[in-house]
Amino acid sequence: MTKHNVWMSVSDLMTGLMVIFLFVAIAYISRVNKNADVLAQYIEARQKLHDKLVDKFKTDTARWEMVIKGDLSLRFINPTVLFQTGSWELTPAFCNILDEFLPKYFDVLLTDSLKNHISEIRIEGHTDPTSFPTLASDPYIANVILSQRRSLSVLQYFRTMPTFQKYTSEQRRMLEYWFTANGLSYGRTLDRQNQLTYDSGNSIDYEKSRRVEFRIITTSEKMIEEFVKKINN
Repeated sequence: MTKHNVWMSVSDLMTGLMVIFLFVAIAYISRVNKNADVLAQYIEARQKLHDKLVDKFKTDTARWEMVIKGDLSLRFINPTVLFQTGSWELTPAFCNILDEFLPKYFDVLLTDSLKNHISEIRIEGHTDPTSFPTLASDPYIANVILSQRRSLSVLQYFRTMPTFQKYTSEQRRMLEYWFTANGLSYGRTLDRQNQLTYDSGNSIDYEKSRRVEFRIITTSEKMIEEFVKKINN
């Protein structure tokens, strides 16, 4: 009789362990599925925005010398069209491009099915390592000032455009919430293959490095950051 009770206790213990294992397995599967859902939402949102941009500007990229990147950035790559050396005043040629580009860009951003996926739009000014002692003795800081003023010039310009004024107050408020002007100096210079020199280790291509980019930051990216923080905690 005693032996029988011992075997019953072991059996109960094994049953308990199996139940615990089952709950652990269910929790793990739920966590994996949640990871997959977050990743799927991230990829889908970015892909939709990228496809919309490509379709919207398919007839414009060549004549504007603009590149649409997979990271949702639009890069204007001809520095002589954008600004004169050392200047942050928009050239007439760049103003003409912006007059065509920005209304189309705004239309994409304000699309009902896409706008909820957008967290921020960054206007980025990028320079090469040329010194500008009239702005600052430190070449990097001088180029921070120059690139910041250039991105700000673009931001100021679109606010004066008739197209911007025609949007509803709610749409303008949304654009104001999204758009930021960012001067990145020569921290992200490019090589001849349009790759970041920090990553490639190649020599700087001064002409390619002088550029303006419009970069979309999606809400999915923030969602993933928050999810990673929760996992780490």
